[in-house]
Amino acid sequence: MCYFEQSLWSCGYWKWGNFRQQCNKEYRTGETCGLKLVYETSFIPSPCKICEQISKKDRRVRKMEEDIARWRREGNRMATIEKTEHDIRGVQGQIEDLWRGHEEKRRSIC
Repeated sequence: MCYFEQSLWSCGYWKWGNFRQQCNKEYRTGETCGLKLVYETSFIPSPCKICEQISKKDRRVRKMEEDIARWRREGNRMATIEKTEHDIRGVQGQIEDLWRGHEEKRRSIC
């Protein structure tokens, strides 16, 4: 039951911070008992790094979709369109992985 700082973002994502206080169950100096309790929570109003990565990838997907629409209007770019559609599927898979990890961490007990 040692005490640690905690950071909490506006999206609900959190992470442990620095060690702050040793509990009375651990007698060795510099060691922790393994059970983490919150000493102080720092609320951060901005989105977390994972949310920033997701929004960057969303913008990238939107840009690629706009490019595909433009290329279809122009015609004669089928190979480029196919490659970009493949790239979109890859980026969307990365976005899903980021969301999955974000939600697992957000829902986990501190």
